Amino acid sequence: MSIYSNILDKVASGQKQLVVLVDPDKLGTREISELAKLSADSGVDYFFVGGSLLINNQLDACIKILKETTDIPVILFPGNTMQMSWKADGILFLSLISGRNAEMLIGRHVISAPYIKMSPLEVISCGYMLIESGKQTAVQYMSNTSPIPSDKNDIAICTALAGEMLGLKLIYLEAGSGAKEPVPVSMVEHVKGSLSIPLIVGGGIRSAGQASEICKAGADILVIGTAFENNPALIKEIASVIHS
Repeated sequence: MSIYSNILDKVASGQKQLVVLVDPDKLGTREISELAKLSADSGVDYFFVGGSLLINNQLDACIKILKETTDIPVILFPGNTMQMSWKADGILFLSLISGRNAEMLIGRHVISAPYIKMSPLEVISCGYMLIESGKQTAVQYMSNTSPIPSDKNDIAICTALAGEMLGLKLIYLEAGSGAKEPVPVSMVEHVKGSLSIPLIVGGGIRSAGQASEICKAGADILVIGTAFENNPALIKEIASVIHS
């Protein structure tokens, strides 16, 4: 079964899904291995691998460890066209639909499309939406785009709808790595209510309580990254909450 089909089946059955975002720049070999084992024990559904920058050339090595240690699907979450690896299982083909930077909407996709077409990667198109989180995040700076204000549910709804109508398979509401605040529960609820495709929410989630609220508001897939780097046990706590 494809990754996307599996996502759809779980959404249809009401199962919430958990993603652990792994940034190869921030973790060493031993840490990645320990993270993989903890994720497998906790029932994590997928790994996203990538970051705003990759400066240590450890992408392939990181993916190799994750796949050798677990059976959890590994999906590329590329910050730029250099973050490509055929060792992964799939790739989120991200279009930054919240911004007006043409390079992030389609420009870099044109460059990477031939390479991805030749690869064995499952390609999952995704409308990526940055949401204001109380501080400037790395993705905001690197993408040279402004996030959607956190109190503008109407803009978020219309943007997400446009992404779905363009044929994108997922919508991703992103507060950003290290965000002060997660995506507001009210925005998650309003956006989910307008969509018929799965909704991903990530950034700024630091507790099982926050994760529970966001899932109850309608998120189908929850992504945690920065928080587990300081508290690995958070993975098991959040997994237990959202899978219940």
